[in-house]
Amino acid sequence: MSEAAQTALVRVWDPLIRIGHWVLVAGFATAYLTEGEPQWLHSYAGYAIAATVALRLVWGLIGPRRARFSDFVIGPGRVFAYLRDMATGRAERHLGHSPAGGAMTVALLVALTVTTVSGMATLAVEESQGPLAGIVTAQSLPAWAVEDAHDEDDEAGEALEEIHELAANATLGLILLHLAGVLWASRAHGENLVRAMIDGRKRALR
Repeated sequence: MSEAAQTALVRVWDPLIRIGHWVLVAGFATAYLTEGEPQWLHSYAGYAIAATVALRLVWGLIGPRRARFSDFVIGPGRVFAYLRDMATGRAERHLGHSPAGGAMTVALLVALTVTTVSGMATLAVEESQGPLAGIVTAQSLPAWAVEDAHDEDDEAGEALEEIHELAANATLGLILLHLAGVLWASRAHGENLVRAMIDGRKRALR
């Protein structure tokens, strides 16, 4: 790479953002593909996801500029305006998250949170294991989750399993949209966004 090309690159994504991103990729792929077999691998993949999401939420408040939620959490109007401009080839290039990228980041964090919490709640109710054991029980759940008072644990476990499965599938759908968006934006702006999430660098704005 020439010296001019090197000076045109700037550091955007810090190591915690990049490592956390790939931990989520590996963790979700492992958890989704194992489908609970073996249970220990599925569970530990879920714990890795939960810990990474929790750290990302904290980092979104105290991390460097491009990691902070204040840098990319905006109203839906600007998100739709950006998507409209992308469709017409007039979208502005962003150094950090684009409006659509920021919205997807928030959506994925929410979906992963629901997925992991529902998974840990299922494990707590059905097996009395995991970090929520003793905290989440059939008796602590709302009435709609327990239809049969004579078999509360089974009813609650099944309800939580359904929530967990729906959340995991919704997360997968968001991931597929995210991948499509990354490819679309990479082509539209002439840059490799996947590589940027590996080395943390992007082309400077002109």
